[in-house]
Amino acid sequence: MAPRFTYSRWDGTQRGFDLDADLLFDQLTDELLYHGDVNAALRRMMQEGMRDADGNPLDGLRDMLDRLRQERQDRLERHDLGGVYDEISRELDDIVDEERHAIENAVRAAETSGDERRSEAARNTAAERNMRLDMMPSDLAGKVRELGSYDFESAEAQQRFEQMMDRLRDQLMQQAVDQLSDGMQNMSPQDMQRMKDMLAALNEMLEKHQRGEDPGFEQFMDEFGDFFPENPESVEELLEQMARRMAAMQAMLNSMTPEQRAQMQQLAEQLMEDMDLQWQMDQLGSNLQQMFPQMNWGQSYDFEGQDPMGMAQAMQAMADLGDLDQLEHLLQNATNPGALAEADMDRVRDLLGDDAARALERLSQLTKMLEEAGLIENKEGRLELTPRGLRAIGSNALRDLFTKLTKDHVGQHELHQHGQGHERTYQTKPYEFGDPFQLDLHRTIRNALRRAGAGTPVELQPDDFEIERTEHLTRSSTVLMLDLSMSMPMRDNFLPAKKVAMALHHLISSQFPRDYLGLVGFSETARVITAEQLPEVSWDFVYGTNMHHGFTLARQLLAKQTGAKQIIMITDGEPTAHITPHGDVYFNYPPVRETVEATLREVVRCTREQIRINTFVLDATSALTAFIERLTQINGGRAFYTTNEALGDYVLVDFLEHRRRMTRRRAG
Repeated sequence: MAPRFTYSRWDGTQRGFDLDADLLFDQLTDELLYHGDVNAALRRMMQEGMRDADGNPLDGLRDMLDRLRQERQDRLERHDLGGVYDEISRELDDIVDEERHAIENAVRAAETSGDERRSEAARNTAAERNMRLDMMPSDLAGKVRELGSYDFESAEAQQRFEQMMDRLRDQLMQQAVDQLSDGMQNMSPQDMQRMKDMLAALNEMLEKHQRGEDPGFEQFMDEFGDFFPENPESVEELLEQMARRMAAMQAMLNSMTPEQRAQMQQLAEQLMEDMDLQWQMDQLGSNLQQMFPQMNWGQSYDFEGQDPMGMAQAMQAMADLGDLDQLEHLLQNATNPGALAEADMDRVRDLLGDDAARALERLSQLTKMLEEAGLIENKEGRLELTPRGLRAIGSNALRDLFTKLTKDHVGQHELHQHGQGHERTYQTKPYEFGDPFQLDLHRTIRNALRRAGAGTPVELQPDDFEIERTEHLTRSSTVLMLDLSMSMPMRDNFLPAKKVAMALHHLISSQFPRDYLGLVGFSETARVITAEQLPEVSWDFVYGTNMHHGFTLARQLLAKQTGAKQIIMITDGEPTAHITPHGDVYFNYPPVRETVEATLREVVRCTREQIRINTFVLDATSALTAFIERLTQINGGRAFYTTNEALGDYVLVDFLEHRRRMTRRRAG
C-alpha cells in the first residue's frame, strides 16, 4: 500500500528537520581534528552545544547547568519555608478563634433565655473552656495535642480541626509511600490496616532484595499495586521513586530552623499516633537510606524569599529541588551522549522549559544519529570513525579552506590545460595535423551529414574529422611532514595544520587519484602516519623537533614512488633533535651544531634524489628564519612565512600551482 502524506500551510509554529547527521558532523569536524578522538569530540559538543539548520543555538550542558542553577536559586530567593509552620499555626489560631466565638455565643444565648441555672452552667463551662484555650501550649505540636483532646463547643471548629489533621496526615503519608490516589483522603481503620500491611510487605521485599533473594515484586504489585499509580516495572524503580520522595521530605526538615524542625517532627508523631505504622515508616526510611545513599539525605536548602509556602507547596518545592539536584548530577557525570537519555524529558520540560528539553533530547541523540548515518561505529565500547566518516572529515576540511579562499578572492582552482596524453576530457576538437588520430565517430559523421546532407553512403572529408580532447597525465608524489611538537598546540597552530593535512589528503584522493600522498609526523622522533590514522593524530607530550628523522622517513617513502616528488613541511620550530649514528635520539634547546648539520645532510640527500622541499613556517623567529633560508638554498625549494589563519590558503594554492606547472611542462 503506497504511503500517504498530509500537508498543511506553514503557520510559523511547526518545526522541520532542525538537525541531521551531516549538519552535526560538519560542526564536529574541528573538534574531531583537534582531539583526534570521536569520544572526546562528542563530549566537547555536549558541553558547548551546537546549532540547528537555521543557525539557532542549541544549549550544551554548560549552559544548561547554568540555567538549572539559576532556576534553583530563583526558587530559593522567592519562597519562605517558614510558611509551612506558619500556615498550620494560622489555621489552628483561626480554629481557636472560631471556638471562642462559639463559646461567647453559647453564654449570650443562655443569658437571654432568662434561665439563671442555665446561664450559670454556661458561664462555668465557658470559663473552663477558655482556661484550657488560654493554657494551650504555644508550640505547634502542643496545640495539636491539646486540641485533639479538647471538647469543642463549635461543631464547625471541630470539623475544621479534624479536616486539617486528615489533610496533614494525608500529605505526610503521600510523601512517605508515594501515594497519589484519592483513596487515601479519608482513611478508614481498614485503610489504615492495609497501609500497615503494605509497609510491612514493602520492608520485607526490600530486605530480600538487599540479601540478593527473589523479592517477590510481581506478587507485591498484584496485592498492593493500587498504592503506586506510576506502575513501576521493577523493585528498583519502585524503591527509587519512594526514596526520592522520602529524601525530599527529609530535605524539607533539614532546611527548617531547629525550632521549626522540632515542631514538625512532633507534629508528625501526633499525626502518626499508630505506633506500628510509625515503626514501619521509620524502618522503611532506614532501609531506603542504606539502599540509596546517593539521594543525599542530608541535603538542605537556604530559602531567603518572602513568599510563604504551605505544607503541600513546600513538599512540591522540595520534590522540584530534589529533581533539579538529580538532573544536575546526571548532567555533570554524563560521559557520552547516550547517558543523557536517562533524563526524564517531560520532567526537564516542567523544570527548565521546552528549549532546554529540546536541546537535551538532541544531545542525547548525537551518537545514534552519527551511527545510523554510517559516520561512526562502536568498536568494543569505543566510538571510531568509519571510512565514510574519514572521507567526510577530509571533505569538510577542504570545503572550509576553499570557502575561505573564495572569500579572499584567490579564485577557482580547476585545471584547464589540455593537450596530448591518455586521459579523456569528454570534449572534442577539429582534427589538426600532428594530433593523435583518436576519432570521435559520432561527431565526425554528424559533421559530414551537416556538410553534404542526408543520404548514403556518407562521404567523409578531412574537414569532417573531429577527435577527442585529452588531458596530459601528470603524477605528483608528495609527503606532508606535520610538526607534532608541543609548541604547535601551545601557539594554536595544531588545528589549522591538521586541517590542511586532512584537506590535502581529500583533495588528492578525490581530484588526483593517481597522485601519491604520504604523511609523516615529527616531534622528538618521526613516524609514518596512514590516512586511516590521520584523524586521530594528536600532538606529542614530549620536547623536540626532529626534522632530521622526518626527512629520512619522507625520503624513504618517496624512493618507492614515481613522478615529480616533493616534501611539504609545516612547522613552527627549529630542529632541536636528531638521530645519532647509534640510533639514539639527541635533544637540545637551543639547537646545537650537530643537530643542524644532521638535518641539512638529510636535506642534501633529498636534493640529490630530486625531491623538492617546500616549507610553511608558522611563528617564525630570527633563528628559525636563518635555518629555513639555508635549507631552501641547498634544496632549491621555497619557504612560506605565514600565520595559522592563512596556512591553508598557502598550502593548497601552492599544491595546485605545482600541479599546473607540471601539466604545462608536460604539454610543452
